[in-house]
Amino acid sequence: MSNGVMGRIYEDGEILVRQGEVGDCMFVIQEGEVEIVLEKDGHQTVLNRVGAGELIGEMAIFLHEVRSATVRASGRARALTIDKKNFLRRINEDPSVAFRIVETMSRRIRGLSDQVGELRNQLREAGRTEA
Repeated sequence: MSNGVMGRIYEDGEILVRQGEVGDCMFVIQEGEVEIVLEKDGHQTVLNRVGAGELIGEMAIFLHEVRSATVRASGRARALTIDKKNFLRRINEDPSVAFRIVETMSRRIRGLSDQVGELRNQLREAGRTEA
């Protein structure tokens, strides 16, 4: 890359990671937006859209498992790839990076918990109206 610019440009619809692949890195979205898509039985469901400053794929740094969703560019986007070795080196240089990762993951867990609660309420209400 020229002019000291880091990261890779992804064009609209281009895949950053594919659901089912083993991950070994995470991404920092530097510009633009990406969407996280769950693929099941030939259907795609957009779970979330994230933009500049957000982290995605961080579970691959901690768990050596398959990706749980596909991530694709929504419009033009730039993302920086960070592998485990560079991540650990960066934490050693600045421990606050680890705190920010935990903070991001905690925020996501809280959001998922809220969604589960809301879905349970909707199911409960749907059961009452059918009875």
